[in-house]
Amino acid sequence: MKKEVVIIGGGPAGLAAAIEAKSHGCEVLVIDENRKAGGQLFKQLHKFFGSKAHSAGVRGIDIGKQLLKDTEESGVEVWLNSAVIGIFSDKRVAVLRDGVTEVVEAEKLLICTGGAENPLRFPGWTLPGVMGAGAAQTMVNVNRVLPGKRVLMVGSGNVGVIVAYQLLQAGADVVGIVEGMPKIGAYGVHAAKLKRAGVPFFLGHTIAEAQGTDKVERAVIARFENGKILKGTEMAVDVDVICVAVGLRPLSELAQMAGVHHEFIPELGGWMPMHDENMETSVDGIYVAGDTAGVEEASTAMDEGRLAGAAAAEALGHLAPEMAVERKKEINERLLSLRQGPFGERRMSAKERVLEKGARK
Repeated sequence: MKKEVVIIGGGPAGLAAAIEAKSHGCEVLVIDENRKAGGQLFKQLHKFFGSKAHSAGVRGIDIGKQLLKDTEESGVEVWLNSAVIGIFSDKRVAVLRDGVTEVVEAEKLLICTGGAENPLRFPGWTLPGVMGAGAAQTMVNVNRVLPGKRVLMVGSGNVGVIVAYQLLQAGADVVGIVEGMPKIGAYGVHAAKLKRAGVPFFLGHTIAEAQGTDKVERAVIARFENGKILKGTEMAVDVDVICVAVGLRPLSELAQMAGVHHEFIPELGGWMPMHDENMETSVDGIYVAGDTAGVEEASTAMDEGRLAGAAAAEALGHLAPEMAVERKKEINERLLSLRQGPFGERRMSAKERVLEKGARK
């Protein structure tokens, strides 16, 4: 089976790329391992920030619904419950679908597999009840199941603080937010909601141990300085859930399998596939977008997907060069606006380094 554009991952970046490429006349196939496309958007009940162009004031779940609607109306082919299990050097993709392995040959391949939560090891971390914040968010927002009654959140970044508030809204008692740094990592607007609700922030603290027999029964937290726990500062808190939110990393194993050049960019989550201004990697015809290309935000992921989709359409001859220049300029201006301010500037600087180094073909 041959397709012009094959996109692995039906999250924000993948769907935006599919809609973009299809709008220019490309034949597009999206492959996603889940039973529903949309990725993380369907877990995000909070309203987005930014400009009207970036859906400011709209909840993530509603953005996801619109993306699915646009995908369907554009005529993009989508395979759900389909796992990519291999990528060969000639852009052939092995897909496990309905228990059968199929091989799809792509002229242009876009890898938009998103990011994964970083683990945090500590005594008792394998007890039932210790979970990633994203897992808790899926349980409460997608499956409508409360993971526990008393929750301790480890990590005060946007993910940790947003999920803690959503757990609070769902009826859990959030006993505290533990943060190793001396200041809160999340946007002030998110942290303020928890402060107003009376949730304490334990800054300069870390999780020392999870205790329990067959499941989490209590958490021990302690002061944390210079990378070490200060003995004598331990404090036990009765909980049945410990959520860990200590950052994300790019899910780029498939890009590695395809032979794409990677480098370690800590501001963007760690090891990631290097790419050029068109989101094309060191392997001709293979593109990356979204958290796979460096962890940022859903709005950024969608615009990176659009950029990759437009570039693929241009390379296939569906988008005239002069029109491609204008379209990519428009998208890059949107990306620039998302990478402003104290949080965005750090990501912008990292992305500039990525582009300076290039894909190294």
